[in-house]
Amino acid sequence: MTHELCYCRLMENYTFNSFTLQLEGLNVSKESVYPVFLFLFFSYIFIMLMNVGIAYLVFIDKSLHQPMYLLFCNLPFNDILGNSILVPRLLIDMLKPRSELFISYYECVVQAFTTHMFGATAHTVLMIMAFDRYVAISNPLRYNTIMTNRMVMKLTVCAWGVALVLVGILLGLTIRLNRCRTMITNPYCDNASLFKLSCESVLINNVYGLTFTVVLFTGSIGSMVITYTKITVVCLTSNSKSLNSKALKTCSTHLVVYLIMLISGFIVIILHRFPQYSDYRKLSAILFHIIPGSLNPVIYGVQSAEICKSLSKLLRSKPVMPLF
Repeated sequence: MTHELCYCRLMENYTFNSFTLQLEGLNVSKESVYPVFLFLFFSYIFIMLMNVGIAYLVFIDKSLHQPMYLLFCNLPFNDILGNSILVPRLLIDMLKPRSELFISYYECVVQAFTTHMFGATAHTVLMIMAFDRYVAISNPLRYNTIMTNRMVMKLTVCAWGVALVLVGILLGLTIRLNRCRTMITNPYCDNASLFKLSCESVLINNVYGLTFTVVLFTGSIGSMVITYTKITVVCLTSNSKSLNSKALKTCSTHLVVYLIMLISGFIVIILHRFPQYSDYRKLSAILFHIIPGSLNPVIYGVQSAEICKSLSKLLRSKPVMPLF
């Protein structure tokens, strides 16, 4: 009887399956609120303008209807989607008192799903882009035969489909849990924050979450290592200076974009292991969306002679020369 009474009193401290959750928010000083707000605001505007602009150029200019640019368009779309779900909500929350930072459970699930889709799709899209670069360099004469519109469509569906399945299972395992807490210990919703709301066993969630991360990073890094090793072998065994120049030009941009995304992701994962640096982890998780989203169109757009020519035509001005 005493045990039951204690249990009942303990349960009074919890709210079961509440559909209104509270966000912890960003832990910034009063002096830093507006500088951080302006940084996020202008970063978001820059991301939207650059990514929408690049996607629009590729869409309207038939000379850019090539596999490399069509596959690259997946990155701007992913950056637009991922940042649009996250950043505007963060900006609104920064102007509210912490006591008023509420979010509905369904909105939280959508935000968590989109956040993880953003990260997973960034990996899978860069993997199919690496395949395209390998075909272009190792089989230049058969490139147009292999990389048809049908193949581009298959690779695109595969990239988004794999991410959708992996993230769908991840969130599916979480939403099955009953919730006994309402505090999201994060400035935005993600899978870990959601399953921590439960008082049930989350062993399966932790095991799958670890498996998800290992499979995604192993597949991503492994495919990059294999692809670039083969590309290096082709370049070393070839006496063609034009081929080596093409490989250096196109692969360097792809590799830089991949490394930026990979390093940003690793920083978030590493900081998860150090609870004392939780504020840095939260900030780095936000920067994981903003930095790649800002740099991807700049690195690809400015470096590409074709995109610069297309932009020059659109603006009807002097030709814009690539910087690299």
